[in-house]
Amino acid sequence: MNENEFRIKIKLNVIAFVVATAGTLCFPQILNLQDSALGFTNSIFSVFVWLLCLYAVNLSLRTIDLKDVRGFKIAGILSFLFTVAMLFGVQLESAENVNFKDWKLWISLPVLTCLFTILVRKIWDFLSGLENRKLQLAEYIKLPQSPVKNERGKNILTFCFFLLCWLPVLLAVYPGFFVYDAQDEYLQVASRTFTTHHPLVHVLMLGGIICAVHKVTDSYNLGIACYMIVQMVIVSGGFTYLMSYLRRKKVSKGLRIIAMLYFAFFPVIVMFTLCSAKDTIFTVALLLLIVCLLEMGVAKEDFFASRKKMAFFVLCALTMMLFRKNGIYAFAVMIPVLLVYHKKNWKKMAVLLVISFLSYFAISGTITTVLHAQNEENQEILTVPIQQLARTYKYNKEVFSEEDIATLHEILPEEALNLYNAKLSDPVKWRFNNQAFAADKSKYAKLWLKIGMQKPLSYLNAWLMTSYGFWYPDTVIDVYSGNSVFTFTYEDCSYFGYEVEEPGVRDSKIPWLDEFYRKLSLEVAQEKVPILSMLYSPGCLFWCFAFGFSYVLYRRKYHILIPYLMVLLVWLTVILGPTYLPRYVLIFWFGLPLFAAVMLEEERFGLVVK
Repeated sequence: MNENEFRIKIKLNVIAFVVATAGTLCFPQILNLQDSALGFTNSIFSVFVWLLCLYAVNLSLRTIDLKDVRGFKIAGILSFLFTVAMLFGVQLESAENVNFKDWKLWISLPVLTCLFTILVRKIWDFLSGLENRKLQLAEYIKLPQSPVKNERGKNILTFCFFLLCWLPVLLAVYPGFFVYDAQDEYLQVASRTFTTHHPLVHVLMLGGIICAVHKVTDSYNLGIACYMIVQMVIVSGGFTYLMSYLRRKKVSKGLRIIAMLYFAFFPVIVMFTLCSAKDTIFTVALLLLIVCLLEMGVAKEDFFASRKKMAFFVLCALTMMLFRKNGIYAFAVMIPVLLVYHKKNWKKMAVLLVISFLSYFAISGTITTVLHAQNEENQEILTVPIQQLARTYKYNKEVFSEEDIATLHEILPEEALNLYNAKLSDPVKWRFNNQAFAADKSKYAKLWLKIGMQKPLSYLNAWLMTSYGFWYPDTVIDVYSGNSVFTFTYEDCSYFGYEVEEPGVRDSKIPWLDEFYRKLSLEVAQEKVPILSMLYSPGCLFWCFAFGFSYVLYRRKYHILIPYLMVLLVWLTVILGPTYLPRYVLIFWFGLPLFAAVMLEEERFGLVVK
């Protein structure tokens, strides 16, 4: 070792020591310690954290390319956003408010961003090296690429396997999880009084099956169970298609087995497969649309030469938009992206998009007209402004003049404003006066803007409180805490609805299994298990997908940026929603095996950058 190398080594050691020490000192700012840092600072655990950071940073600085400016920029942006999420999330979780005057927050932000940037870059180098070793091994070991045999038989077995695995849970929670506006959707069909508050296709599907079966059997439970079976078939069909796609791409058998078991048994998958909420079918359609987008990037010419593939793309996009309105917004943003990326086939791409949207508007408009559905609600798209006004009214009422209060009460009465819940906009939103708002929208827009100019941080905190569960990994989902429903009152957790709304009644055939899902839904159970708890966290899975997106961008694998972008756009629509619940980002769980396969075995998808 010459003198110059020795000096560089000393400098790297000093930098590693400073970064690791500063990072360890700032760690309490991203830990939910309930206003007491002693759980970390006055503990031998902090020493282990420091030693681990020192080793990791030192190793990273010695092995990564410090001249890779582009890599550090991308990793830095990801790390900065993650650090902001952690720092803000801790305060929101503990105090329902981000204290922007907290000097510790602003010191921790650059320190932790620096630490995470170095670690992210090291992980990227590790993944890149892993991929390169796979390629080198593949050059020496030429495995025969034989076609998949008996694909139809395998698909039938896969399809039946999923149904058989889910059937005992259906019996345990019989007639299924009839929850999340299920009663409202059923009553629309039963009373022949329709609104566009919920997607009418799902309303007709859910209510129609229940009413038809009840008419024949005089059993509401059997009607609900029949709907669940129909949905099980749809979900199983979607997962079977995905597994077939992974086989065709020659994804390793081990990874496919893990994916099979995950789809069959992971509680989040099973719960929503047996849940009446529209989110399940929406997510299956979104998942299959992502497969189409991936195929467009990997094999453009083959895709646009196949009428079946293009028709399937339209079917998936149409179903996604019909089952959730935010699917329309996310897919609309994709229009220019798809046209630009597929410029060589832009005419065919344009035709597919036109057919998709025209079909949606034709079906949606026809159903709305035929059913004479009322379409006068604005509160869903105004969730964030409503919550912002309600929060400011509660905590900073002095900024409202008498005239402002009178104007506010025209759309939000006093009793509604008094029900303000920082994590859930429904109590206030449900009492929003749509008729008054529709009569003079500009009047109320001016009020919202005026108050926001005076209290911007109040507005920001109002929005963060209804969205932070989607980006803060350590969130305990308790948005319905204290709310009484048909058979229970939510307490310390509202992870999942676990309910059978009327006219259904819970009639478990396997009580012990039913109790297992009740605990997962309503108690802080999985949150107490280290590591495993993160598999249930929407915030954690969001950062897994964000990490994947950043890594793809870093490696210039632009083929799969568009599928990632579709997931990101759906996420952007839900953070403007009424609250944070797993059902709104179900794609994180449904899409996890696909994105894991693409990341871990990219050579199978023709995405390797040489």
